[in-house]
Amino acid sequence: MRKRLITPTPETVRPHGDGWLNLERTAAVEVTSEEENFPVESALVLGETRGWRAAIPGTQTIRLVFDQPQRLRHILLVFEETETTRPQEFVLRWSSDSGRSFREIVRQQWNFSSPGGVREIEDYAVDLVDVGVLELIIVPDKSGGEARASLVKMRLS
Repeated sequence: MRKRLITPTPETVRPHGDGWLNLERTAAVEVTSEEENFPVESALVLGETRGWRAAIPGTQTIRLVFDQPQRLRHILLVFEETETTRPQEFVLRWSSDSGRSFREIVRQQWNFSSPGGVREIEDYAVDLVDVGVLELIIVPDKSGGEARASLVKMRLS
């Protein structure tokens, strides 16, 4: 029998609330644009319900830059559209080298079908070690329309 001793990867920050990371204490956020009444914190901070909305149409990026590398095991994204029918795409990717290179976690595309809106919940079990940067790129309308990107919720553990 072959045996190796391994060093456990310590969690640098304990999960908060329902096991979710407290992003207010563990990361800086960078965003390409945000509507004044729907700032990016509204999608990232536990207890917030407004969500984030871009101030301008087109592709948008939300980037979390962690103070210390994190081990991520769960990523939850919630999108909602109540106004227009459109095809949307997002790419979720991560970096362990301060954003010099990225590895794609998932690329997902679907159609929002109004009226009444659609809620899209993306729930991923992952095992990512030494995550320094997590980036969400949203293309709000793959058909080239003037839709603005939005995100109701992003949770990590």
